[in-house]
Amino acid sequence: MSEQTPTSSPVGTDSKPRGLSEEEARSRLERYGPNAIPEEHVNKVKLFLGKLWGPVPWLLEAAILLELVLGNYAQAIVIAILVALDAILAFREEGNAQEALQLLKQRLNVKARVLRDGCWKEVDAAKLVVGDFVHIRQGDIVPADIDLHEGTVSLDQSALTGESLAVTATKGQPAYSGSIIVRGEASGEVTATGTSTYFGHTAELVSTARSPGRLEQLIFGFVRALLILDVFLVAAVLADGLVRHLTWDQLLPFAVILVVAAVPVALPTTFTLASALGSRELASKGVLVTRLAAIEEAASMEVLCTDKTGTITENRLVVERILPWEGVNENTLLEAAVAASDEATQDPLDLAILEAASARSVTSAGKRKQFVPFDPAIKRSEAVVVSDDGEMHVMKGAPQVIAELSSVPQEEIYDSVAKLASTGARVLGVARGIVGKPIGFLGLIALADPPRPDSSKLIGDLKNLGVRVVMVTGDGVTTAQAIAKDVGIGDRVCKADTLRNHDGPLDIEPASSTRDSSSFLNDSDPRRKSGDDDKCCDVYAEVLPEDKLLLIERLQHANLVVGMTGDGVNDAPALRKADVGVAVASATDVAKAAASLVLTTPGLDNVVSGVEVSRRIHERMLTYTLNKIIKTLQVSIFLSVGLLAMGKFVTTPLLVVLLLLANNFATMSLATDRVGTPQFPERWTVRSLVLASLGLAIPIIALSFAVWFIGADGLGLHTAQLQTLTFIWLVASAQATIYSVRERHHFWSSAPSGWLAISSIVDLVVVSVMAWRGWLMTPIGSGALGVGIGMGVLFLLLGDSMKNWIFRITGLQH
Repeated sequence: MSEQTPTSSPVGTDSKPRGLSEEEARSRLERYGPNAIPEEHVNKVKLFLGKLWGPVPWLLEAAILLELVLGNYAQAIVIAILVALDAILAFREEGNAQEALQLLKQRLNVKARVLRDGCWKEVDAAKLVVGDFVHIRQGDIVPADIDLHEGTVSLDQSALTGESLAVTATKGQPAYSGSIIVRGEASGEVTATGTSTYFGHTAELVSTARSPGRLEQLIFGFVRALLILDVFLVAAVLADGLVRHLTWDQLLPFAVILVVAAVPVALPTTFTLASALGSRELASKGVLVTRLAAIEEAASMEVLCTDKTGTITENRLVVERILPWEGVNENTLLEAAVAASDEATQDPLDLAILEAASARSVTSAGKRKQFVPFDPAIKRSEAVVVSDDGEMHVMKGAPQVIAELSSVPQEEIYDSVAKLASTGARVLGVARGIVGKPIGFLGLIALADPPRPDSSKLIGDLKNLGVRVVMVTGDGVTTAQAIAKDVGIGDRVCKADTLRNHDGPLDIEPASSTRDSSSFLNDSDPRRKSGDDDKCCDVYAEVLPEDKLLLIERLQHANLVVGMTGDGVNDAPALRKADVGVAVASATDVAKAAASLVLTTPGLDNVVSGVEVSRRIHERMLTYTLNKIIKTLQVSIFLSVGLLAMGKFVTTPLLVVLLLLANNFATMSLATDRVGTPQFPERWTVRSLVLASLGLAIPIIALSFAVWFIGADGLGLHTAQLQTLTFIWLVASAQATIYSVRERHHFWSSAPSGWLAISSIVDLVVVSVMAWRGWLMTPIGSGALGVGIGMGVLFLLLGDSMKNWIFRITGLQH
């Protein structure tokens, strides 16, 4: 790439750099391409074949090979169809998810502040070209290789070099693409972009990897346990079969199908479909999902730790009050504050002061000669200006710091600062003096970041959802308490010291001890115990970045599912550590990279949508889990006991495979089911799920034998017909189980989704026609069909009250 240095002077002087024109920048962008690394496109054929590789496909593929070896071609074909359908659906949904992810990447592009046509503007980093003049500050990812012209920054290059120590860069030194600004700010010229940068790539914001969440891992844990149960049953069946002198070509297919029946064939597809649909719904509500597992975690979130600025408040500072010192007027105070501010920094404090000055037609105290931006280490910004009185040194910053530099005793400003801060205002001190001589204290400026108009409502909405909101802020106790009380979070304020002391309000032992975490649950949560109100804090004030990480760790140690909102580079560790990391709309690039959910509009309103959508997905997957456990117990025990007790195959391996195929469509359509939003966080326990599943499986198993004996003794069916009747009953009972467990109260309390209803109707119609016509099975009459389907309806009706009682005692009913 060619390079061009703009003829300009550094940011911070009255003569601002020219940079490039939009026309020249557009020309260079067309000539050299975007500031990005071409992405590697995955071969679609390879991606599809990947769906046939894994533990679940392996089991099914092994079953296909065995069936082919044994000459059971029909069974092999049906299993192959089952595998292919799941692979096609998973491939299709993953493709849709990738398209959504590309859209997400576009919306999460790194932004850059660039000077074009003499005006500062924000553009996508991908549109930067060599010669652009840019401004970088704390929290930014360096968007391209830059030669610094002014300012000093501390760079974290660990993602590029592996070195954990920060590197300082100043005028004349480079800042490489992908580095993170951890302190300071600077301006400079872009020297290389895209593949031409020193390290050859820009920072990636979105991970395409999908890590399994707790819910998916829990379900796979159940499946492993069911497979172990099946292995024992298979061993018993094989031993009994050998005693009965059954042939291997009879026993092996039966044993294989018994194991396959426990395989969660639809699990990967169902989770992909549910998560993809959920992420699309969230995207339409302004929540971008960077890690699909976070959708599941959000359903269980019990505590949300949130920053104040930009989430609870508007993140729009305005000058609320100007308090000049003795002998100083307001305009003189404001003139000095303007001189110590700079629009190029885009610092909210500077912008608020400049806006107030513009409204009053107040200009700088003089022509600025030198400017030092705000530095957190010294807690002030300062400048040297040339006025009629000579060179003046002006500064603004923390009142205590400015007062000390002005030789003003702290007690003289204490009452004024406390009074201004009591309303939640940010207070700055301003001073001025001739260079080389003592400076004089000019007064105080109070800047307010008022609460967002919707903050009180959405805090109430989160509480109604059982999520306790804890405000975590670096502000002082007085300011933090005023804001928290105003929006309804509460007024129990703790300093950050309590996080570092083991005897503080957060002193909670692990959940396995005699104490628990109920004190941190929302006030309306039924798990909350009396007397808990005095054990926790609504607000943590004077918090440092490392304190946020400590708070997350201690809450998680108390067995709580924790959410964390943040916007700054220092929030990144806590966002990554939290179960649900939420980057707000104004977050830095680093914070967005660390978060699992990214909000696209200001405030926390979208978090409410995220929790509600996540809980509905959780409900659908609870239905899937209960149904899977119940049906596996029913099929495995019924088939095994039928052979062990009666010496007969109650159904054929081919019909079991057809059963899996029929159930697959209804199971996957659960991802679209219409469900309610639970009022409180969803926390599953193995004990409750196992007890509920056993409670519902026992009567279904009993009814399975009842259907067999009704067919044999009442209808006079022979063995082959009884196997067909059993197949119809298993399909009908599977549908009945879905409609029973999908609703935590009476099954008629809510209507299913259209897809679920259609899949159930199609399933029952198709298998009934097959049984009546004798396709792939021995035909049976309408009477036997009526018995099989009628018993399913009977279970749905009579078992409803039992289900409600079981759900109530196992804690699954909300």
